[in-house]
Amino acid sequence: MEISIPAIVNGYAQGYFLMADDDGEIGWYSSRQRTLIPLDARFRYPKSLRPIINQERFSVAIDRDFVAVCHGCADRETTWISPKLQDIYIALHKAGFAHSFETWQGEELAGGILGIAIKGAFIGESMFYRIPNGSKVAMVKLVEHLRQRRYVLFDAQLQNPHLERFGSFVIKPKEYKFLLHQALSRQCDFFDQNK
Repeated sequence: MEISIPAIVNGYAQGYFLMADDDGEIGWYSSRQRTLIPLDARFRYPKSLRPIINQERFSVAIDRDFVAVCHGCADRETTWISPKLQDIYIALHKAGFAHSFETWQGEELAGGILGIAIKGAFIGESMFYRIPNGSKVAMVKLVEHLRQRRYVLFDAQLQNPHLERFGSFVIKPKEYKFLLHQALSRQCDFFDQNK
């Protein structure tokens, strides 16, 4: 698959996402149900995380080591993030669309979330952890960040039990495309341009 940043961004803006198959070939996919992480009061997280967050056991960073987060998300027995797809994410990152939201303990990367930000939508691609609770704290802090930056859509693509613990819910494609259209009409910056 040729890396064309405008074409890839347009694909995501149409409601599709990229995945590699078992042979490493990359294609566009959609799903019969789309999973969202709520950015309102419906968002929740396990009570066991509260003391960890309050004690600030992890520091949070954005794009401190994007490539390491790509590798971390792909480093599992079965993965849909092929080396070619990692190259695409890195190209999207260099173009200002893909970001990593990370947790650290000192100089050690504890966990992270990889996603693509397009206007008022954040499309979460994958997450991982190396230190227990690293990715969970990243999720809580990412939601706080998206709220502060006035994002209106956090797309997690596919439902799983881990995401359900954060209040994730599924919607039909027609409703998703409506919400995505609304999100794409809002101009949001993942970073504070004044900093």
